Amino acid sequence: MTAGPLALVGSGEYLPVMTEIERALIDGRPPRYVQLATAAAPEGDASLARWHRLGREQAERLGVEQVVVDVRTREDAESRTFADLVAGAGLVYLSGGNPAFLADTLRGTAVWQAILDAHEAGAAVAGCSAGAMAMSGWAPRMRDIRSDHPTGLGLVDHVRVIPHFDKMLAWVPDMLRNALLRLPEGTTLLGIDEDTALVGGPPRVGGAGAPVGLGSRRRLPRRAQGRLPHHDLITYVGVAVPGSPHRVPSSTMRDPLAP
Repeated sequence: MTAGPLALVGSGEYLPVMTEIERALIDGRPPRYVQLATAAAPEGDASLARWHRLGREQAERLGVEQVVVDVRTREDAESRTFADLVAGAGLVYLSGGNPAFLADTLRGTAVWQAILDAHEAGAAVAGCSAGAMAMSGWAPRMRDIRSDHPTGLGLVDHVRVIPHFDKMLAWVPDMLRNALLRLPEGTTLLGIDEDTALVGGPPRVGGAGAPVGLGSRRRLPRRAQGRLPHHDLITYVGVAVPGSPHRVPSSTMRDPLAP
């Protein structure tokens, strides 16, 4: 059986701007949209309720079943009940919040193994913002960006992700320098703009979610040069969603999500 596609998203999960990307990911797969807002658990019940509401609204737009896997702690993540909810998923989505908390909560647990099993069985797996970072090999503690935090979940362990790339460096000026610090050999640093999705994997995702591959040694586009430092190891992902003012560069190279 072929593993499903992977999507790393800069921002916009469950919002109308991402409806067609999410539709492309779940199209042709079981209409079970499994959603984990675990990364927002440290923010409290109100934040989790907001994510669950947004997820429900997106599932309604897509005409699929919302399945909330309400994991808030590692104890929750070891629950067989929660792990069983992942089975039969068409799309599993890790939404935003705290990347280190998300990775620490899921790593090596029954729920994470269920997600891996679902992906191997053909489900698409997507992560947005903190979710995208945690899917990679690097899930930093945002308040201590210099710390040598263990790792991300390693689903795409050969990349590091900076989401909200067109805004993040204004929020966390040290982010790029520390992302590049001790960058492992063979690792690609992905800067993904807001309202932007990078989709890779089996070529059955079409339309707005068609795979976008950019080389790992591509310079930043001119419009960003005044605000963002150059580095040959940055892959800058423009955009792959309708209605955005940005565009992906026309030349397409190796899919950076491919191992």
